Amino acid sequence: MWSYKRWNVASRVASLLISCVLLQLGLVSSQTTWKTLSGKAPTVVAKGGFSGLFPDSSQGAYSFALSVSSPSTVLQCDVRLTKDGLGICLPDIIMDNCTDVANFFPNSSSTYLVNGVPVSGYFPIDYISTNLGNVSLIQGIYTRTDRFDGSFAILPVEAVAQLKPPALWLNIEHDMFYAQHNLSMKNYMEGLVKNVKINYISSPEIGFLTSISSLASTQTKLIFKFLDPTSAEPTTNLTYSSLLSNLTYIKTFASGILVPKTYIWPVSPDNYLMDYTTVVTDAHKAGLEIYAGNLANDNFFSYNYSYDPLAEYLSYIDNGVFSVDGFLSEFPITPSEAIGCFVNLNKSSISHEKPLVISHNGASGDYPDCTDLAYRYAVTDGADIIDCPVQVTKDGVLICMSSINLVDDTTVAKSVYATRMNVIPKLQSGPGVFTFNLTWDEIKKLKPVISQPLSQFKTVRNPRYTNAGNYMNLSDFLAFAKNKDLAGVLITVENAPFIAQNLGISMVDSVLAVLNASGYGSATSLPVTIQSSNSSVLLAFRQKAPHYKLLYTINEEVSDAAAPAVADIKRFADAVAVEKQSIYPESHHLITTQTKLVKNLKSQGLSVYVYVLMNEFLSQAYDYFSDATVEINSFVQDAGVDGLITDFPATARRYKQNTCQNMGNSTPSYMMPVQPGGLLQAISPAAQPPATQPLPVLSESDVAEPPLPAGTTSGAQNGPASSHASPQLPAAVLISVLLAILSNVLLLI
Repeated sequence: MWSYKRWNVASRVASLLISCVLLQLGLVSSQTTWKTLSGKAPTVVAKGGFSGLFPDSSQGAYSFALSVSSPSTVLQCDVRLTKDGLGICLPDIIMDNCTDVANFFPNSSSTYLVNGVPVSGYFPIDYISTNLGNVSLIQGIYTRTDRFDGSFAILPVEAVAQLKPPALWLNIEHDMFYAQHNLSMKNYMEGLVKNVKINYISSPEIGFLTSISSLASTQTKLIFKFLDPTSAEPTTNLTYSSLLSNLTYIKTFASGILVPKTYIWPVSPDNYLMDYTTVVTDAHKAGLEIYAGNLANDNFFSYNYSYDPLAEYLSYIDNGVFSVDGFLSEFPITPSEAIGCFVNLNKSSISHEKPLVISHNGASGDYPDCTDLAYRYAVTDGADIIDCPVQVTKDGVLICMSSINLVDDTTVAKSVYATRMNVIPKLQSGPGVFTFNLTWDEIKKLKPVISQPLSQFKTVRNPRYTNAGNYMNLSDFLAFAKNKDLAGVLITVENAPFIAQNLGISMVDSVLAVLNASGYGSATSLPVTIQSSNSSVLLAFRQKAPHYKLLYTINEEVSDAAAPAVADIKRFADAVAVEKQSIYPESHHLITTQTKLVKNLKSQGLSVYVYVLMNEFLSQAYDYFSDATVEINSFVQDAGVDGLITDFPATARRYKQNTCQNMGNSTPSYMMPVQPGGLLQAISPAAQPPATQPLPVLSESDVAEPPLPAGTTSGAQNGPASSHASPQLPAAVLISVLLAILSNVLLLI
């Protein structure tokens, strides 16, 4: 008989986890009418529990799913049989990639035919259940944390039922395979239902579902699971795509269907959404419920969703045409949010209340930085403030460009201007073509390049628009912003001391001249915020234009700011921008704690903005469950930031419109901020990541700077003298520059 000893140990570990998270169950959506078959809210099914974080089918995954998801969340288990006929929960028919079985039974894998295909690995059918008592579950997806590996035992189905979920979903596959090994899944299920309440039984095998038709009742629904469209269903040998055209036949033995998400929203070869199919409405016409599967926040989904998993879920339930009846998700918190808080939002409603949504180089998550497209969509997506990082050209035009080095933002490295590559150690260590090396007309001949901050992980942004859009100078940007529904514009000024000293240009005077000429010189115009990491720049603006709001950027990770430093900041700034990890420090992508930085800055009357928020899950701590909305919610509800500086304004704007705000003690569990250090505390001591050095405290010396060198406004208007346009190339780096030029010339051939 199966031993529950290790399961009880795992249960205590999970109890600790739950107590660490301290999340309160709450309410579901107030929406009363849905386009589901029943007219009720869609069902959230936790595939293997919260398997996007914990090992699939582990007690930790199941317990956590019940803690943070909708109160009606269904737990799903993929049932496999052991040699002695016990049903266990495992995500695959072999145990290789989801357990550490090889540590206990080395060199004892087998090869069997599974649906006519030879498969090699460790099969549960080769082991009696007691032999698996010491085997632990592991995370099978390598981009996910392995810190919980080895903490949880393989669970029998009965152990999952003992967690008392609102409903239980069992998925059964490979019935014929088990029959070939003298095991009967039908007999197992008939015995199981006598002791365990099963609400859903799914299978991709018609023969199995029809054989257990007697189990179907008002409390047990049979669900036919569709696999890849070109695969053959084992009983009929018909492809799943052909079976999809005969849903009335499916209705004779099932009450619902489970389909991969692409059956509903197919994607093009380059991964953009195509028109939705009629499969949802066809299923409903046939009297079948329909569930969408293959959903995971850290999966590679369509570019149309801008790396925002919540947007993907909403496309299945809030499109105005149809709604699926439920989701099978590895991150059940996200469909819970979608159903409970983000359906039927008034997307035309614009409120400029805090937290302010501040674009970072425009809507740069979807379009090239600082282009007309990036700014246009930043406004459309609901940014409260749009930003322009100001650079100066060779002929003195102030332009919006996210980097002073054109190599970062443009195709200059593949252009004829690559020969102007030089090295300026005061700006950066490597070679570059800087904005002041080219005139404005020359820069306009280049194409933009969309930013790829996570390119090392092969995560690319909106490839159809890689080189789309046109650059804007500061005057154009300010003209564009006028008459838009905005709370203001943000002008970022960096490298001003270098430009004044080496090019003879006063960036402060030059920016003020353009602002005044564009009608932004009075306190009654659209509000202007000046941002800089240079205190000397902000002091100069405060003296010359005291009606502008000033934003100081702390461009290093700090745990706090000393009182003298805060007092100094208050002399020249109204708000402070801080890095994400200065609020929630991380160790190996796990939040360790929460600093007092925001609290201390706000207590002194300074607003606090956090930067830079991105939707890509690789930019987020594991604590946020690969969900940008969870991250935003924590910075707003827990840390209390006043503004969100983001590459994806649409995601932040939608968060501000959610219907689960200001609910107090009734706030749903899935909209509670994460507990800093909660996941870290739940990890066993042996699996703890190495301790990291504590972040420094911002000191007064970090803030104080000498006054700006003298410069001229006229120089910026008419262009710097040629002797200043291209600072001399240090001889020590001449070879590296020549090699860089040669490399770029070769690219042109």
